[in-house]
Amino acid sequence: MEQAKGKIGIREYVAIVILVIGVKLSDDTPIILVTNLSNAYWMAPLVIGLVSIIPIYLTIKVITTYKNKNLHDVILHLFGKYIGTFLSCLILLIFFIGLTYDSAIYVDIIGTMYFTQTPYLMIYFVFMIVCAYCAKKGIEHIGTVSWLVLFYIKFSLFIALILALKESSLAFIFPIFGPGYVEVIKESTSHISLLGEFFFIGLIAPYIVSAEAFKKGTWIAFGIIVVELTIAFLIYLFVFDYEGLKMLDYPFQELIRLIRFGFLTNIETFFFPFWIIASFIRFTVYIYLISIFLGGICNIKSFEYLSPIIATIVVIFGMAPEAPTFTVFKIREILLHTMSPMFLFVPILMWIIAKLRGDLKNETTSQNN
Repeated sequence: MEQAKGKIGIREYVAIVILVIGVKLSDDTPIILVTNLSNAYWMAPLVIGLVSIIPIYLTIKVITTYKNKNLHDVILHLFGKYIGTFLSCLILLIFFIGLTYDSAIYVDIIGTMYFTQTPYLMIYFVFMIVCAYCAKKGIEHIGTVSWLVLFYIKFSLFIALILALKESSLAFIFPIFGPGYVEVIKESTSHISLLGEFFFIGLIAPYIVSAEAFKKGTWIAFGIIVVELTIAFLIYLFVFDYEGLKMLDYPFQELIRLIRFGFLTNIETFFFPFWIIASFIRFTVYIYLISIFLGGICNIKSFEYLSPIIATIVVIFGMAPEAPTFTVFKIREILLHTMSPMFLFVPILMWIIAKLRGDLKNETTSQNN
């Protein structure tokens, strides 16, 4: 199928979503979940996935109803100019704060694990320059690069997880429900924003070749991500046990340090390039989405040029915490709790308003015709 100019196909879209959300298995996300769920934390992606089906379905349903409208346009249409602008600004603020502290975590990983002698500011500066430059290139370039590197990144992850099984013990999974199934459901639901990018990704819906590609691509990526996170969290548990995980900051980085392959040592240097590329793509997409959002709110058509400004502000605020490893960890935990109700209820509210306006009925009629 010929791809429209300025738009991406389903494979590029799926690659973007998988890389943006899937790379979370390599940061402090497992540690946030294991703190309260102990050895049952690996179930969190499954529970979060089940609960997320409703808001993701409603988000897709509402956004695809309005042709050539992104998430911000739909919010303005449904809530009106003033309430819609306020809601968009609030969502943008939360998203921007999330970008700031997530990026600080990844820069901390690079600084503490790989470039221990390099100034933190220098790492942050270079990291965001690369992301801002790629975001300015546009969604077509981001999609093409994501698709080209997807196989290699996921293959390196697969190899790392398989090799790590040599150091594992399946007995660490017991008792399976850890603190109890009620606690598993409660904690998982309060962290539903772990998949919150499926809401924000509606900002690029008009840049996907068709509404059908947007729907299918979202659900394909959703299924892959839930399975990937679950398997990775399980292997972390098998290797470190939940007590060991609680003492780590970044389990994936520690995992690849444990790997031994024959006479080869320091094998983590093999996995680092793939991880850093995935990280670049994740924050490139974040900056691009925020650029779209801010461009829509401020009525800026050439929103790509906002990327360097956004990246600069991120560096300024991301450098604020004095002890990133501990401060950012706590702030990110608060953000996950704060964003979870938004990710769960805003799509429901949007769907209700669209239903009351009769827009969803019109969409069904047009599809039948």
